Amino acid sequence: MNEPTLEGISDYNTLEGEKKKIVWAVIIAGIIIGVIYSISYEVFDNSDDAIQTKDEIIVVPTSQSIPVR
Repeated sequence: MNEPTLEGISDYNTLEGEKKKIVWAVIIAGIIIGVIYSISYEVFDNSDDAIQTKDEIIVVPTSQSIPVR
């Protein structure tokens, strides 16, 4: 099986049989993986148990105030 070239690549509309089935299988697999990821993210997202901090950074030290060793 040779690699396709720009001259030899046919348009999707002319695909038939097995090639068209493979294209659809890849598209459907991508959609299924996306749905599974979205559902699992909603179910297993543990942002509720994050540790809340109230410390605010008031002054950000500049490089001049940090001693260089």
